Amino acid sequence: MKIQKEKPERLMLPPGLVELLILCVAGGVAESAVQQAGVANFAGKVVIDTTNPIAGPPPETGVLQFFTDLNNSLMEKIQKLIPDASIVKAFNSVGSAVMYKPQLTGGTLTMFICGNDAAAKTMVTDILTSFGWETEDMGGASAARAIEPLCIFWCIPVFLHNRWDHAFKLLKP
Repeated sequence: MKIQKEKPERLMLPPGLVELLILCVAGGVAESAVQQAGVANFAGKVVIDTTNPIAGPPPETGVLQFFTDLNNSLMEKIQKLIPDASIVKAFNSVGSAVMYKPQLTGGTLTMFICGNDAAAKTMVTDILTSFGWETEDMGGASAARAIEPLCIFWCIPVFLHNRWDHAFKLLKP
């Protein structure tokens, strides 16, 4: 927020100019970041939620801990905070090394998404397609309860073997 205080014009855009926002902060500060940005500023916007509810303690044998449980997701908490935004969970279970135009063996990789707004999910799917991903829509916001824990699974090879170049692929008949 230092930039905003020193040069507020850097973060202020004319109303109606921005259609898509990306929430890409540590999960533990996601709600605070939304509040600091101004809840009203999210109204009518599509928000790609990349966050994960990673708890403070270090991983145990490569396994992260979350501050949510399987009956609640961080995405759902954020959706309650900004109900007039169309949130789509995406990019939360892949590292930056393969986020854009991934080139791994095994074919086109799968990005799992969810959200309550079909048009918003279509917009995000178009972005994912242009980034080289296959999209698998897992349904409404409650599906984030299943998508967010993919981060735990994705991080195990990172912590145990320093492997950052992997992603998920959903195999279908």
